[in-house]
Parts: sequence; structure tokens; C-alpha cells
Amino acid sequence: MPAVLGLNFHHDTAAALVVDGRLYAAEEERWSGVKHNHPTRKGTLTAPTRALQWCLEAAGLEPEDVDAVWAASMRPTPAAGWWLAEEREELAALLPAPLGEHLRLLSHHTAHVLSGYLLSGHEHAAGLVIDAGGSSLGSDFGPGRERITGYDLWPDRIDRLHQGMPTVVPGPVGPRRVHSSLGHFYRNLAQRVIPPGDEPEGSMMALAAFGDPQRYGAHIRELVRLGDEGEIRIDHPWGSADDNTPLLLDGRAWTAENVAEQPEHKRADLAAAVQEVFAESVVHIARHLQRLTHASTLVFSGGCALNSHLNGQLAADSGFDTLFVAPAPHDAGTAVGAALYGWHYQLGQERLQVPTDAAWGPHPGALPTTTVPTGYHPLPRLGPGLAPTVAALLAEHRIVGWVQGQLEFGPRALGHRSILAHPGHAATRDRLNAIKKRAAYRPFAPAVLAEHATEWFMSAGDPFMNRVATVRRCRADRIAAVTHHDSTARVQSVAADHQGLRNLLEQFHDLTGLPLLLNTSFNRKGTPILRTAEQAVAAAVELRLDALALGDTLLLADHVPDPRAAFLRTR
Repeated sequence: MPAVLGLNFHHDTAAALVVDGRLYAAEEERWSGVKHNHPTRKGTLTAPTRALQWCLEAAGLEPEDVDAVWAASMRPTPAAGWWLAEEREELAALLPAPLGEHLRLLSHHTAHVLSGYLLSGHEHAAGLVIDAGGSSLGSDFGPGRERITGYDLWPDRIDRLHQGMPTVVPGPVGPRRVHSSLGHFYRNLAQRVIPPGDEPEGSMMALAAFGDPQRYGAHIRELVRLGDEGEIRIDHPWGSADDNTPLLLDGRAWTAENVAEQPEHKRADLAAAVQEVFAESVVHIARHLQRLTHASTLVFSGGCALNSHLNGQLAADSGFDTLFVAPAPHDAGTAVGAALYGWHYQLGQERLQVPTDAAWGPHPGALPTTTVPTGYHPLPRLGPGLAPTVAALLAEHRIVGWVQGQLEFGPRALGHRSILAHPGHAATRDRLNAIKKRAAYRPFAPAVLAEHATEWFMSAGDPFMNRVATVRRCRADRIAAVTHHDSTARVQSVAADHQGLRNLLEQFHDLTGLPLLLNTSFNRKGTPILRTAEQAVAAAVELRLDALALGDTLLLADHVPDPRAAFLRTR
């Protein structure tokens, strides 16, 4: 059986390997400890050395055993074709010789869309990729970079049939071409809404739930014009990377430097307006793709597909029967898309099974036994008793670190490196936001048994926690810790074959009648999701969690009574 390697060398550096129908994938940040793997500056070329090494070791392969190597191109140079050869040589030099010799490139957006389509299980789909920017468009479309790209996708072909195009704007030395980006637009406004120290895009999406979109809606709509055939035009400079231009509202100049001076309720109103206009723009493009392709399924990827509120609206309003958001729509996912391209389109192998989890990375290793941290004591070798014991803790509103099985790939904790809590009390959300040093308005996501999802939410959610659903009004008061201010939640549906959370959710359901838990990523502020047992112990102590479940051992805080006695009483 052939082996195909996929790589991303830019920010969110990652490696993915497909062999014998199995996917191994990991992000370099989980080893470097630097979120998005920006050790120096964004745009620095970095080989995913340790992620690549792990993929090969996990599959039992040597570099010479790999049959094909593909990577996503990111060179923005507007040229006709020589840039591919130059970039390939530059990237190949970062790899061991046998791998570098095999390296070939495909476009950044094609790698993005295939990271969704080739895992979706759908025969025919429209594909949409929207991000800050990708590969050079080259001579086919004129100078510029991929910003918005639409595809018609089939098992035997990939047709690019919609491309956001540059526009001409006046400049100090004459006219120049500007390539509008919805990704830049959203980030530019987020930097004028969210003070430094919080991740701007995700925080603005959360804050938008507290705002009135009408207050600034007309002004923001003046910046984005929707044209025929899915066209989007964004007033310069808002569609380009811009940290300096003031946004004039209410007679004041809003900048990244003075954002903390703006009242939070006004920032929430601006966030709501931006979110609404952004979503309207993406729906506009998606409807155009539906008319072009007549597909019933839309596959969505790229950095903008991390906007879970947008994804909920796309599912409802785009005109497609089904929305499939790539499991890892950010740039690390291009490594997965590149590997799947080589596996299926180059080597003619059958597509992989549709995943219900993204546990494609390394195991955490064993809990260190030499030193037990002060303030904790271990309950070892619980075996099948671990899940009911942890369920009893969670039922008592304890907060538990949960480290089980292979590491998730992507930005969401899916029940392998998670912090878990009872979803019933808003005070739990407030305690967790304090523990993780997040803004108080940030919500937490529920992980729910898939067969119970529509009993609690107006739609079924997503196995990769990539879209919001409205909480059923009659249920909201029972799950206050995961219900956002606008009565939505970013729902992770947990299938019967999920190896990380399924058993625990079933045990918690038996104890409480609730088929869901609060699930958030196990990490410190500003750092990636943790990888190893040692990191988990250190983080549990620093965050002052009530317990840490790792393998079949429970590390319990000394102030917490042993839950096993209470569990036995309930039986």
C-alpha cells in the first residue's frame, strides 16, 4: 500500500501521512509550544520537523518508504509559472533528501478544499475556500492571490469555477490592483473591537452576541458591496492587511491603539454589525456556487470557516441541503488536504472513511509516577471504573482535565485533550473563564451524545465543533454554562465510535439525565493544546483543576472527596 505525505511549511506548520488507508497528522506547535508556530514572524518558512518525524514513526516508515510528497504553495509572487519551481526548491531544501526529491506543490486553496471534500463522503459537492490569502493566481487570472475560490468537486476531477478577482484603486503613484480579502476585512475590524491580549477574530465573534447590529450596520455595509455572480468588493484598505487606518464612527476614530478606550457596549454593537455583514457576504457567494454547480452539498474550508456562527448561518441559508466544514479548516489542514490529494487523485486510492473524530496525533504517554504534585494524590489503575468515577466528579460540578488517547488535529479540543465540566450552572462558565484568563463574554461549547443532539438544540451540530446551533428554549436553563447570550452553542456531536468522550458522556447521562458536557481545550492562555502527560500534570496544577484523568489513572486534588464512595451509593 502506498504512503503519501502532506506538508504545510507556513504558519500553522503541520504534517500528515496517509498509509494503508489510515491518516496520521500533527501540528508542529504541539512540540514547539508556540501557538500557530510563529517563532519569529508570520510568513517564515518552517519545516514541521517533529510532526513529520512523529508521523513516520507512528506508521513504522522511513523517509525512503514514502511514495509521494505534496505541500500547499503560499508564494504570493504574481508570475506565470516559474514561481512554483522556485518555491519547490526552497521548500525541498528544508526536508531530508529522499522526501525533498519527491516534493510537489498544489495551490493553497485546493489543499484547503480537499481537506474537507475527500473526507466528506459526498460524490459531488461545491467547494468554497475563504481566507486572508493563498497562492499566486498566476497567468490564468492575472496578478493577485487566492482570496475567495469556488470549486465543482467530483471523485475524478477538481474544477475551479469561481475566483475573487482584484480591483483597481487610486494610489499615490497611480492606479494599483488590490485583491480584496474577507479574511483581512474581518481581522481588520476585529483589531478595532478587541483589546490586545485576546485572540481578535474569535473574541469578536463571541462579543457580537451581546450587540445590536443595527447601530453600525449601515456604515459597515458601505464598506462591502455584493455584485452579480457572487462578486464581493471591499472598500480599500479594509480588504487588505491594515493595522493603522482609523475607522470613523460616532465622530471618533477607532484604531487598534485606542480600542480599550471604547465602551464595551459600543464594541459589541460594532462586532455584531461586522459579523452580520461578513455572514451575508459569504452566503451571497455560496448561493452563487449553488447556482453554478447544482450540488446539494457545500464543502467549506479556509480560515474563515473557523467562524462557527457563520457556519450555522451557511447551513441554514446557503441553499445547499448539506454543509460539511473541513475538520481542520485552518492552514494546518492544508497538510491533510495535500496528503489526500496525492493519495486519491495522484495514486488512485480509495477515499478514506468519513471521520467522526480527528484523533490523528500522538498518545500522551504514561502519567509520571516519580513525583506526585503537591496538593494532589493519584487513584491508579481504575480501568473501566475511570469513566463512572469522573462522571461522579462532574455531576458534583468539579472541573476535570481529560487526557485520553491520540491527540486531536486542529484548533478544537474534541475530547482527547479537554477540560470538562457540568453544563448546568453559569457560575461554572465564569470560573472557567477566570481559570483560562479569557474575557467574561467568551462562551464554552457542549459535547453531546449525537443521538440526543436535536432534543437539546435546533440542529444536530458537528463532530468537529465547527458550527453553532440554537439551544431549544425549553432546555436553555438546564445548560446555562454552554448557552451563549444569543441562545446559541457551538455543538460537538459525539458519535457512537468516539474513543475519547463517548463512554464518559453515557455515564454522565445516566447520573444526571444530561447527555452533554462542557468541553474546552486543555491549555494555558496563549499556548497550544497540550500534547503529553507531563504537560497535562503541570497545566492541571497551574490551573488548579479539581482532577486530572490520564489513561486509567485519576489525579485528584486533596480538597476533593474520593468520588468512588458517592458513585457506589448511587448504584
